[in-house]
Amino acid sequence: MLKIGLTGGIATGKAAVADCCARLGALVIDADDLAHEALAPGGEAWRKAVDAFGRGILTPEGAIDRRALARLVFADTGKREQLNMIVHPPVIAGITRRLSFAEAEGKHPAAVVNVPLLFEAGMAEMFDAVVVVTCPREEQVRRCAARDGLSVEEVEARIGAQMPLDEKERRADYVIDNGGTREETETQVEGLWKTLTGGSR
Repeated sequence: MLKIGLTGGIATGKAAVADCCARLGALVIDADDLAHEALAPGGEAWRKAVDAFGRGILTPEGAIDRRALARLVFADTGKREQLNMIVHPPVIAGITRRLSFAEAEGKHPAAVVNVPLLFEAGMAEMFDAVVVVTCPREEQVRRCAARDGLSVEEVEARIGAQMPLDEKERRADYVIDNGGTREETETQVEGLWKTLTGGSR
């Protein structure tokens, strides 16, 4: 089973590319889902996050308020790195388990793992190929502001906290340009799928 790492910048369209890969026959694993599990009450990272950042990041029900946590860590590089050190190990372990299980099952020609911080977390070596999804910065800002209800300043701060998109493109094995229409993106993904898997489903 081919292991494909999928990454890019915030709101460049990674999820749309992952969905297209799923329709083509890939198993899709989402690192954000694993991070949510780890930060849920009782999850491996919940207690560590509360100990590190205080009970002010919790909702009245005891769940982590992701917006409150985001405001905290995007305003402070040290806290952001601290959160990454808490969350990355259980996420990487979860990806490894799911890949091993999928490989043993043998149902999919490829697994696509959507990891926003793939390069930042040092995960590139886990994959046979790394694909970066890109789009123009102004489109990235527009999409993120509309999707997450953030101001342009907040979006710019989040983009600035990530590795520059052009650096990710340089490190990638393949780049998908998601700056055009959905059909144009899907055509690129279908072409790449054929290149990597021979069109297997």
